[in-house]
Amino acid sequence: MPVIDLGFSPCPNDTFIFDALVNHKIDTKGYEFKLHLEDVQTLNEWALQEKLPISKISYGVWPLVKNNYHLLHAGGALGKGVGPLLIYKNSPSNNSNNGKPNENTMTVAVPGINTTAHLLFSLAFPHVRNKKFLVFNEIEDAVLTGKVDAGVIIHENRFTYTEKGLSKWMDLGTYFEETCNAPIPLGGIIAHKDMPLEEVQLLDSLIKESVAY
Repeated sequence: MPVIDLGFSPCPNDTFIFDALVNHKIDTKGYEFKLHLEDVQTLNEWALQEKLPISKISYGVWPLVKNNYHLLHAGGALGKGVGPLLIYKNSPSNNSNNGKPNENTMTVAVPGINTTAHLLFSLAFPHVRNKKFLVFNEIEDAVLTGKVDAGVIIHENRFTYTEKGLSKWMDLGTYFEETCNAPIPLGGIIAHKDMPLEEVQLLDSLIKESVAY
């Protein structure tokens, strides 16, 4: 029975995509899957290292891995109104800028150098150089404790940041949509080019069936 190493993150997008596949709610055509649940930036780094045959990645890293991987048709995530947010902690000492940090000197926490969030932030704020790359769930605390001046948040943090006293500076997804007139490119699923093409096509169809389920 073929066993395939499969990497994806525990975010709702990915668990929705792969649930029926990895839990055998559909006919997997004899395939079993060895799961690797990791933060998306870890998966991006693994893709650069060619560590897994099948993996979810950020579209931000795709140009760097496309020579070694196929981009599958199924399971890609494009979105509208679901992009990363740039948030900050309002500082009374900086009211000249409505409490926002100075763009020229601020330090910003970003969830991984190869993530789509970093790509979108860089498009909106091309001159910011002081960046700290953190795991996505560490960013709010970094802003709250003053380790950074602002942070780019994704996943469930997009819905809870105001409860912690943080403010939205910019919806980076909206900026991309309005600037490029296109949905936000979030992430896709890749298969290594060492795999037989027939096997890649079969796994692509199984992922499509899993999403449909």
